[in-house]
Amino acid sequence: MPRTFVMVAALLTFSVLSFSPLMAQEAPSSAGAPHRSMPKPVNLKVLPKDTSPEDVIKIMQAFSQQLGVQCTFCHSWDAAAKRPNFASDEKPEKDTARTMMLMTTEINAKYLSQIHDPDAAPDQKTVACGTCHRGHSMPVTFKPPAKPGAEPSGMAPMAPKP
Repeated sequence: MPRTFVMVAALLTFSVLSFSPLMAQEAPSSAGAPHRSMPKPVNLKVLPKDTSPEDVIKIMQAFSQQLGVQCTFCHSWDAAAKRPNFASDEKPEKDTARTMMLMTTEINAKYLSQIHDPDAAPDQKTVACGTCHRGHSMPVTFKPPAKPGAEPSGMAPMAPKP
């Protein structure tokens, strides 16, 4: 279930995707002309190993958009090939991304699946990268709006500790 859930959650919550230079480079050409198929993804450790190249690109585009970063934020640059080395684990950010993918999958499957709110839209019943990152490489810290002389909405004042 978790492997399938990662794919379903990723594809459902990432509806607006930007166009990737890799996709343009590897996309099949128009009808009648010979085309190269996209290479099979390698070194998948969180996504299912049978994830199609097209699905990996869509998922990665969504991560890129939701964190406001480019591919080389997580993937090392291959100077000889003049493109990112997607299989490399050289950059620690890639491992962090994998950890975050596991975290959001667990939150969605273990916790949010328990909340049954008939009024909530599907995207309100899941967390994704953008839930916290909101277009920034580091999560955006929540700061309630300041109201002079009042506590943040929904919070009662805490009694001082003795």
